[in-house]
Amino acid sequence: MNFAREGLPFIGTAVVLAAAAYALALGRRSWPLWLLAFLLTLLALWVAYFFRDPERRGPRGDALVIAPADGRIVHVTEVDEPSYLHGRALRISIFMNVFNVHVNRYPVSGTVEYVHYNPGKFINAAEEKASLENEQMSVGIAHGGTRVMMRQIAGLIARRIVTYSKPGDAAVQGERMGLIRFGSRVDVFLPPAAQVKVRVGQHTQAGVTVLAELPGT
Repeated sequence: MNFAREGLPFIGTAVVLAAAAYALALGRRSWPLWLLAFLLTLLALWVAYFFRDPERRGPRGDALVIAPADGRIVHVTEVDEPSYLHGRALRISIFMNVFNVHVNRYPVSGTVEYVHYNPGKFINAAEEKASLENEQMSVGIAHGGTRVMMRQIAGLIARRIVTYSKPGDAAVQGERMGLIRFGSRVDVFLPPAAQVKVRVGQHTQAGVTVLAELPGT
C-alpha cells in the first residue's frame, strides 16, 4: 500500500505514540495503559488508512473528464464562473468524507494556466454555499481549446489544502495534483455543453470514474 507523502509525519507520530503506550503498559503492567495502547493502535491504523494512496487505472482520452476525487456527487448544476472560465459553466461537486481516499488527481490533460488560493470559512463542504465561502484552491487547465477548472474546498473538519500545481505545469489526466486533509470537497467546472455521465448520489473514484464528455474534442 502506498501512502501520501504529506501523511507520513502523521502516521509516524501515531505509531510512535502507540509503541510508547505499549512500552509503558509492559513496564507498569497496567490494564488502563494496555487499553490506551490498544486505542492508539486503532488511531494509527486509521491515520494510515486515511492517507492511503492507491494506484488508479481507468478510461483516458481528450474527450473525457475523469473524477479528481473519491467521494459522492452532491451537486450537478450550471453556475457563473468568472475567475477562469469567464462565463456560464457546468459544476460537478464531489464530497469526500473522512473514510475516502483524499489524494486528488487531474481530470484532464493540458497546461496549468491558473492557480489561485482564496481564504475563507470552514462550513460543511456538502452545502451549496461552500463553493463560494469556504477556504479553497482553484486550478485552471487549458485543455486544447477548452478550459477546465477544479477547485479544492476545505470543509468542516479539513484545515489543510495541498496543491502541487503551478502555472506552466503539465497536467496529466489521472495523475496526482494534491490532497485535502480530513473531509472536504472538490468541484469541477466545465463548459455548459459538456455531457454529464454521473448523477447526484453516485460514488466516484479518482482517476477512474468518467464525470463527463467534452464537446468538440
